[in-house]
Amino acid sequence: MLEKLVESLETCPMVKRGEYNYFIHPITDGVPIVEPALLRDVCTAMIKVLDLKNVDKIVVVEAMGIHIGSVLSTMTDIPMTVMRKREYKLPSEVAVHQTTGYSKGELYLNGVYKGDRVVIIDDVISTGGTMRALLQALEIAGAEVVDVCFAIQRGEPSIGRPYKSLVKIDVTEKVHVVERFL
Repeated sequence: MLEKLVESLETCPMVKRGEYNYFIHPITDGVPIVEPALLRDVCTAMIKVLDLKNVDKIVVVEAMGIHIGSVLSTMTDIPMTVMRKREYKLPSEVAVHQTTGYSKGELYLNGVYKGDRVVIIDDVISTGGTMRALLQALEIAGAEVVDVCFAIQRGEPSIGRPYKSLVKIDVTEKVHVVERFL
């Protein structure tokens, strides 16, 4: 399991953004093309590592969590909601500020209510800023976070709670998968 993910990471293109080595990958960027087999590989692995018992909703973050969450929702029949970068002004909307290593702004959560049991999934964790904002929004909404899983972990970011990842990478002039968790 995860052979497709590992191979695609270790052969993906790299670009330099200032001093930051940025890897370009179908799971994290949707570029150059998202192959169904790769997405299936990632989602099948997430189903194996996540605690999905009695979960009410899958929560993802715009934009790159959406494709993983959509497939995971289809495979498990668990509804999905998306934390968005756009305000909708719905009555129960929760707004929080997000700061990462490369961006900042507001994020908006809708469709999660007091007592909901949720799992969070996302494409990659590198600084943890987005996830800390999402966890804050879920706390405000009164949801219980059952589990958190990332397809790819870069470094050792802290989000204030345990989480799972499928692979851990190191990025130099290329991506090196340094640990597989399945």
